[in-house]
Parts: sequence; C-alpha cells; structure tokens
Amino acid sequence: MIEKHEDEIEEDELELYEHYRFIVDKGQSPIRVDKFLTDKVAFATRSRVQQAIDSGSIKVNGENTKGSYKIKPEDDIQVLFEKPRRDTEIVPENLDLDIIYEDQYLMVVNKPSGMVVHPAQGNWTGTLVNGLVYHFQNLPEMKGNEGRPGLVHRIDKDTSGLLVIAKSETAMTHLAAQFFHHTIERTYMALVWGELEGDSGTIRGNVGRSFKDRKVMDVFVDGSYGKHAVTHWKVVEELRYISLIECKLETGRTHQIRAHMKFIGHPLFNDAIYGGDKIRKGTQFSKYKTFVHNCFDLIPRQALHAKSLGFIHPITKEKLYFEAPFPADFEAALNKWRNYVMYE
Repeated sequence: MIEKHEDEIEEDELELYEHYRFIVDKGQSPIRVDKFLTDKVAFATRSRVQQAIDSGSIKVNGENTKGSYKIKPEDDIQVLFEKPRRDTEIVPENLDLDIIYEDQYLMVVNKPSGMVVHPAQGNWTGTLVNGLVYHFQNLPEMKGNEGRPGLVHRIDKDTSGLLVIAKSETAMTHLAAQFFHHTIERTYMALVWGELEGDSGTIRGNVGRSFKDRKVMDVFVDGSYGKHAVTHWKVVEELRYISLIECKLETGRTHQIRAHMKFIGHPLFNDAIYGGDKIRKGTQFSKYKTFVHNCFDLIPRQALHAKSLGFIHPITKEKLYFEAPFPADFEAALNKWRNYVMYE
C-alpha cells in the first residue's frame, strides 16, 4: 500500500515534506528496509536509499532507521525531504525547437547545449519537454517515466546534439526496444585532453554513481557495481595537447563517455565535473595558459556533441540516419586549436 503526500512535518526545527508513505502489508515477509524501498520507489538505487537513511530522511514508525533494519507487518515507513514533492504536471512553453525531421510517429530534435531535457529539481521550466508539450498534444510516456512525455533517451544539459522523440505509443515501444537491444547507432564527437594511444580503441567498464560524490559517475572494471557500459573511440584529429575523437556507444549510461574518457586519462575538454576544466597537457608558459582559458571561454561546457543518430523507423521499417553539424561554440574552440597548432 502506498500513499503519496506533501504533508509538512517538523523535526529538529527543520521543516520536512513527506514524499512517500508505505504501510507494510500484514503478509509481508521480513526484508531489509533499503531493499524494500529500492523495489517500491521508481528510479531509486540501493546506494541512494542508504544515503537518504544516513541523512535521516527515512523514518520507520516515526524513528530514524538503518538500512539493515528488517521491516515488519504494518510498519509505517516515511520518505521525507526538505522540499515539497512536485507533481508531474508540465508547464507548456513556446520554446524554439530545432526539429530536423518529423512525421506523424516521431521527430528528431537538435538540442542546444544549456537546455535540460526534462523537468527535474532545479529545472522545472525551460526544458525540451516543456517545449514539446506546447507544440504537441498527447505525447506518450514510458511506464515508470511519468513527467517525461515523448522521451526514449536523453543527453546531458551541456551536451549538444540529436534526440529522437516518440509521438505515438507504438513508436515509443519500438524505439525503446531498439535502445534496449543496443541497435540504435549513435555517434558523438568530443574534444579530449592529450593524445590517445593508437588510432582507435574500446573502453569496457561498468558505470555507476560515485560513492564519494553523487554528481559523478565512476567506472568499475571489475563489475562489482554500476551498469555494463561499452564505448568505442576513434581519433579524428590530433591537435598537439588535445584530440578530436569520435565515440560510438553500445550502451547509453549516464555520463558514459565523460566517465570512460576520464577513466583512461583523457577527460573531455572543459568538463568541470570530470576534471577537464583544468590544463591537463601542455607547456607552463603564460601565453599557452591564456590561450587555453580563452578556449574555455569559447566553449564554457564539456566539449561533447551528439553528432549522428541512426535507427529503424518503427512503422515503415526504413533505416533513418541523421547528422547535426558542430554548434558554434564547439566549432570556434576547434578552429582556435587548429590555428594554434598551425602557427605556434
């Protein structure tokens, strides 16, 4: 049994809000509370639940608990947070969307950097989804993915490039299956620090949330944690202290390319979360340092662009393929490096 509320609760002079409340069934077998909540709450992970337990955000019968606590029939379990629960209502906004292909079943959008894909804490407006619901009615939603109509995949806020959007239930089902079976062809272009060993390679290593920083994804090559992830890379152009590479994804994990490239010692250029916003290669001369920081100013984000997208049309079964050119900031930084290599 589950009840979802926004009731205000005071504790230790801090106003908390109830997001979920579970009254354990009389026939429930004894299992750990962290396992119980991981199964019950959409998108929850065991580590995220444990973090909430450690911060006092989860109560059992009104008291703090431990992840190892085994729930009992009729236990009252609350999940509390400092901000009120927001419903899945999306505010339609007349945003200028760069739609490069559209039919009655789907569309392909070229997302600019800086645009969040869907509403979430801290970004309830101005997202791609806010624009989609303004321009299109009755977009489908995947089960368990409420509040994200039309989406079958996403890219990071500061990553530019292509996304496919489903406009019908049938299209969503078929496109989601292609992503699940890794038959979608996706190519990303990235500027990374340093020159890689060889012309091409493959990175294999599970990607999962860092135990130290929830904003960062770590690579677990032993498979002990995270989700299976495979990235194929190829050098397109070497620019002395950075390289332009092409990445093809077999899997689509959160921050996959960013985490994988950091793991092999080549973080993305100006990627603040993964250490690419510092000078990783090059000379100590002040002229060079000034040059690099000028490049940072040109592309004030990670240098990652979802260049191409290929898939089978869910209705016509035709093979579709799309490409998006580099956005202006990426092109400007790339050309500045080319000029540096040519004339310095």
